[in-house]
Amino acid sequence: MASEREEFSLSGPLHLTVVDWKNAHHRRSVAASLVQGVRILERDRQVKRQGSQALAPPWWEFFDFQLIRQLVDDVDSSIFGAIYEFKPPESHYHNSVDESPRYVIAFRGTITKPGSVSRDLELDVCIIRNGLHETSRFETAIQAVRNVVATVGKSNVWLAGHSLGAAMALLAGKTMAKTGIFLQAFLFNSPFISAPIERIKNKRVKHGLRIASSVITAGLALATKKSYQNSRSVDPFATLSAWVPLLFVNPGDHFCSEYIGYFEHRKKMDDIGIGAIGRLATQNSLGGLLMSATGRESEPLHLIPSANLIVNLTPCQDFREAHGIHQWWRPDLHIKSKLYNYK
Repeated sequence: MASEREEFSLSGPLHLTVVDWKNAHHRRSVAASLVQGVRILERDRQVKRQGSQALAPPWWEFFDFQLIRQLVDDVDSSIFGAIYEFKPPESHYHNSVDESPRYVIAFRGTITKPGSVSRDLELDVCIIRNGLHETSRFETAIQAVRNVVATVGKSNVWLAGHSLGAAMALLAGKTMAKTGIFLQAFLFNSPFISAPIERIKNKRVKHGLRIASSVITAGLALATKKSYQNSRSVDPFATLSAWVPLLFVNPGDHFCSEYIGYFEHRKKMDDIGIGAIGRLATQNSLGGLLMSATGRESEPLHLIPSANLIVNLTPCQDFREAHGIHQWWRPDLHIKSKLYNYK
């Protein structure tokens, strides 16, 4: 029996009968719904729901999108992504349609059900090991992104993902940004691999630990020559700084909440006059530096120079709600948004 959370008519953003593409809440809700559509596509496959029994189509059809292609993992044949095309009827055209995407490439998160759980958890481990870029699933994803961008142009394409899927979208966005192509990206609950400093309640202790961590990380970075060290070197974050993804996090979700401290701390380091150390530290992770020291080059996926950080301040009952995709289309969402530009 299907969960209520899988049925659009029971848990989707039914209040969005008309989408204003200039409205940030509407854009976020549609992007999250398209990501949920990928998840339900895979659940339909797993439990063999077909035709009129399939639950996935309303998650995109409600917003006048069409499913163009499913992205399938070559290891377990699970559906991990989808390419949608926006095709509204003439009766739905209005001024804000100019702000809409033409295509959205969306990626689902981990599904802990037979048929996908083994492969998904394997990829979760790849995120921890900074090895997602080496997987065949990412190769399928980035090739799809490149093909769509080559066909319709960068201004017409959005990326979206949740959890594992957000990591996939983040990596795809970073990869494209390195070539000068900046895509709009909606990253919901994207994993941040770090000690859970953000969960510490005492602000002085938290701030002290972050300063100590930054000094150690920056020192190791210089010692292992992982970062720019002289005037002839190029700041590796500079080429990415113009790409500003939308990063959606919940303080109650320890998988992504470290992004809050990551960006706030960098600003505080600037404020107290040691911004250079902060900037160097935010380009590296202790785990990545240790891997590099053992001969395994790795670029930490979760480290990004710029972002529009959107924090959900609405109280959540438990971790499942804090990490879930459904929170992001709630009409009563209480959020705090701040733009962080790398300088």
